[in-house]
Amino acid sequence: MSREEEVYIPALEGKDIPILTMDQKWQLLFGEEGMSPEVKEMAQQLQGLLDRQSELREKSKEIKRLKRKLMGEIIGLRDQLSQEGPGSSADQELNDHTRLIGECNEKLEAQEDEMLELPRNIYQLNYQLMLATMDVCYEKMHANTAEIDRIDSWLKEIRMQLKKEIVHKQEGEIENFNLYSYMHQIFGPEVIEIFDMQYDPDKKHPIRTPNGASRKGILE
Repeated sequence: MSREEEVYIPALEGKDIPILTMDQKWQLLFGEEGMSPEVKEMAQQLQGLLDRQSELREKSKEIKRLKRKLMGEIIGLRDQLSQEGPGSSADQELNDHTRLIGECNEKLEAQEDEMLELPRNIYQLNYQLMLATMDVCYEKMHANTAEIDRIDSWLKEIRMQLKKEIVHKQEGEIENFNLYSYMHQIFGPEVIEIFDMQYDPDKKHPIRTPNGASRKGILE
């Protein structure tokens, strides 16, 4: 049993599936890449069936309006025929109306089979389009998930590396502070000043004062 038979058909039984090509949000599912050739062709076929259904409905309305008009005129023609007799203009018009009404019935009957078949064809094609859409969306979500997992792993690695670098940075700052402090205590500020060496507590690193200019350190 296919996945369609096992999962989709039971799940969709009794559900009212919207016509996808009539829903603007449906097109947003495909993003900037647009529809695949398969989906695009199915969408065009579906739209063709919908257009044909609308066309037949309009034609059916026109034929029924014409038929009602002809039948309404027949009453007057029959009265006129009873007065003028066979072979009169009323007789000819009555025959024309009868013929036209027969043609209307034939056209309506010819359209009826197609009108009954169209909803079934529209539903089936819309159903197939829905499955194709779900496949496209599933593939995109699967690809996105793989990329999300890759980025997540990269971020975890970067975070670990970042933590290590922060520790190294802090160790370096502590070591600089201790070196300067010990040197200051051992050699005294006068000797340190001779070497133009000061410690910047904000930048956390030693600096050389320009041109031997004196600058007080944090321990002076």
